[in-house]
Amino acid sequence: MLFFENDYSEGAHEKILSRLLETNRVQQIGYGNDEYCQSAKEKIRAACQCPDADIYFLVGGTQANATIISALLGPCEGAVSAVTGHINGHEAGAIEYTGHKVLALPSHDGKMDAGELEKLLKDFYADPTHPHMVHPGMVYISHPTEYGTLYTKGELEAISKVCRAYEIPLFLDGARLGYGLMSPGTDVTLPVLCQYCDCFYIGGTKVGALCGEAVVFPQKSPKRFFSQIKQHGALLAKGRLLGVQFDTLFTDNLYLEIAAHAIKMAQKMKKGLEELGYSFFLDSPTNQQFILMKDETLEKIKDQVRYSFWEKPDDTHTVIRFATSWATEEKDVDALLALLKQYA
Repeated sequence: MLFFENDYSEGAHEKILSRLLETNRVQQIGYGNDEYCQSAKEKIRAACQCPDADIYFLVGGTQANATIISALLGPCEGAVSAVTGHINGHEAGAIEYTGHKVLALPSHDGKMDAGELEKLLKDFYADPTHPHMVHPGMVYISHPTEYGTLYTKGELEAISKVCRAYEIPLFLDGARLGYGLMSPGTDVTLPVLCQYCDCFYIGGTKVGALCGEAVVFPQKSPKRFFSQIKQHGALLAKGRLLGVQFDTLFTDNLYLEIAAHAIKMAQKMKKGLEELGYSFFLDSPTNQQFILMKDETLEKIKDQVRYSFWEKPDDTHTVIRFATSWATEEKDVDALLALLKQYA
């Protein structure tokens, strides 16, 4: 079986496993106050060129999204997201469960448009009955998006400008951030995110770690954020588990190095599929590739390759996603292309 269903099918990078074993018997303070978490935070601050950033380690992406959004919003506020945003479709109502509505805007290949955001906010406050409504209290975007697309620096700047004009925070979900940072042609970097976002996180679960996300507040974290992490079940007593992993990922550029490998494998796959004549649902520069596949072809390959269902555009075709990861081997990409060649 070939696995291209997601980018977290494997365990963790070997350097992380080795470091966990090496430090296993060293006794440390709990709840993220250990030396490994402190070291990882300093390395992340250096990579972000943001020496005063507040950094926290949470166990996973859904926990990070729910905790951050709940902390940033007031009791009558909601989070503005593209309709395709992860929090709007694939988190089982985790945001709504915290008592906050997701306010959906149209999606443009997974991205939010700054002009449409501004119109939503302008129209909201122009409505004299707006005190009776859910207030747009923050903006949520992801990079890469659910469709593997990327914001440009200019697009981030435009969204940030709108957020600051209306005094609401901009939060960027970086579950796959490494793959975005290493995509060809991008002009978005960690320092750029610190410049335009009020909060973002560096995904570990999908980029080489066993689990965990590093949440970054470039300026200042919300009041009592640590307590809210615990309240949301996102705090590990053995915080060292996350500290060791991120300390390793941010040593000798490992995080970006392994993310670059996933992009290399995705580009090889993309080129091969193009040469075979397969149609792409959209153009993604990241580790996620979306293919328009005949249903009859999917029936023939379903027992040989794992992929993600995405959407059903008509009665005879399905959009599927192939995802590469930090651990994808070239031989598996070659095997996938050889398999699909039979049905091209």
